Amino acid sequence: MEYFYHILYGVFMAYFGLISPGMLNMTALKIRINTGKFESVKFAIGASIVVFIQAGIALYFADYFLKNPTIIQTLKKIAVFVFFILSIFFYVLSRKQLNPKTTSANGNFFLKGVGMSAINMLAIPFYLGLSIYLTSINKLIIEQPYILLFVFGAGIGSFLIFYTYILFANIIIKKVSFIAKNINLLLSLLFLLLGIFTLIKILQ
Repeated sequence: MEYFYHILYGVFMAYFGLISPGMLNMTALKIRINTGKFESVKFAIGASIVVFIQAGIALYFADYFLKNPTIIQTLKKIAVFVFFILSIFFYVLSRKQLNPKTTSANGNFFLKGVGMSAINMLAIPFYLGLSIYLTSINKLIIEQPYILLFVFGAGIGSFLIFYTYILFANIIIKKVSFIAKNINLLLSLLFLLLGIFTLIKILQ
């Protein structure tokens, strides 16, 4: 059962980590509208493969940090600051109007997915922070084969959220501003609560 849970942790973390309308999922959506479903799925597969690798890198560092308790304490303090910054970041995004840019109909969309996902600099810190948090509450086991199962789940979860945007492209594009505002407000509140919770744990 632990094997199944670790796949689920990866799926949920990736799905909700990418749920906010952003560079990757909005590109997948625009490719679906401008070029077609097949090309948008190729983009999603390319982007998801990179997420798989990024999650693996994050868990590699998580394993190192967890073996050094003094580093963990420092990371927890930094995490409070990061969570509050993310809360402000998503709140600001919720106040902006989102206007998706058009996407070129030319080129290899699989490689575009790989390239755009690779420059997503927030992915590794995101998985690193949450994996350390899950480990600290005894939900995640940082050893094989659990690491492989988790990153496999992260790859699946990222593809699922891209495919959600692809599948409901015509609905999402009409309501993108409404969706972005409400999802970003929810994420802002979530990171605010995580920051407060982490701060309380440090002060105890």
